[in-house]
Amino acid sequence: MAEQKRDYYEVLGVDKNADEAAIKKAYRVLAKKYHPDMNPGDAEAEKKFKEASEAYAVLSDPEKRRQYDQYGHAAFDGAGGAGGFGGFDFNSADFSDIFGDIFGDIFGGGRRGGRNNGPMKGANIRTSVRITFEEAVFGVEKEIELTLKDECTACHGTGAKPGTSPETCTKCGGKGQVVFTQQSFFGTVRNVQTCPDCHGTGKVIKDKCPDCRGTGYIANKKKIQVSIPAGIDNGQCVRIRDKGEPGTNGGPRGDLLVEVIVGRHPIFQRQDENIYSTVPMSFAIAALGGDIVIDTVDGKVIYEVKPGTQTDTKVRLKGKGVPSLRNKDVRGDHYVTLVVQVPDKLSHEAKELLKKFDEQTGDTLNAAKNVSSGNADDQPSGGKGKKKFWK
Repeated sequence: MAEQKRDYYEVLGVDKNADEAAIKKAYRVLAKKYHPDMNPGDAEAEKKFKEASEAYAVLSDPEKRRQYDQYGHAAFDGAGGAGGFGGFDFNSADFSDIFGDIFGDIFGGGRRGGRNNGPMKGANIRTSVRITFEEAVFGVEKEIELTLKDECTACHGTGAKPGTSPETCTKCGGKGQVVFTQQSFFGTVRNVQTCPDCHGTGKVIKDKCPDCRGTGYIANKKKIQVSIPAGIDNGQCVRIRDKGEPGTNGGPRGDLLVEVIVGRHPIFQRQDENIYSTVPMSFAIAALGGDIVIDTVDGKVIYEVKPGTQTDTKVRLKGKGVPSLRNKDVRGDHYVTLVVQVPDKLSHEAKELLKKFDEQTGDTLNAAKNVSSGNADDQPSGGKGKKKFWK
């Protein structure tokens, strides 16, 4: 009896709506896991590898996938029959890039291989600088110290001893890459990897420069000025051109990326270009109205509170926020939450005055007593004491 085939989507572990990239990624994982070269003598692994390859050959081809979605395995009975994977037609499937990557992982290099022998830009360097909240709002100049590589003046960046020159690598013939072939399930696969002798440069240094020890560069400490723009936020970077690692073969230097770390402020919080803070006000100011002092990044401002202002009232100070990075003349707003501050210590005279005030504004201090005396049925047994729970 012929072996029942598994659903191709199930084999690859992808959804039926998976796109081409997801299908390719899933097959790459399975192919690397079950490839015969990774599992020598393992018949079960070889079977799973063939099963995954068949599924990929169908689902990676738009027309075959359409047929499979409509008719299932019956659409390809003529290609390999229901009895196994051996007769399936793989000719139309493109496995080259996948197996180039797989064999590159196995043998220590990728099919995309070595470096370009032409001019290449140097690598970027990352560092960080700490600034205050106010410095982030208005911008600041900072000086940082870094160790940077400069071209060796003795060998002029060649790495070779003065009077000598780098020689062409005999292993790769100056190409910086070596080519090797590997037999796979699908035949011979051609792979390219970085030359292990010259590391992709195409040149080998026999006599190294004593000053730079063959690297071509000398490390020096340097002080660099960083202009941090107004409105920058925590975690954002300032890019300084041509202050990174030196390029190769005459290429330009990389860039210096300075990450800005903004310190916390005891009063202000920031969200995008807006600033938020909380300001206390006395009960007298809240009830009668009056002026209060509000701290902003521009200094102290006087704000007039309207009579009867409630706690948690929100106030907007237009244009007192953070400048836009694109246009420092455009600023966000400062939102202030006004909170009534209750004094925790009162003199005897102040307490008596507050009691008289309460009598004139609702007698809230005696509200519970008035309710209790007016509901005798709610008194506890014995007629004395205070009832703790009301229905």
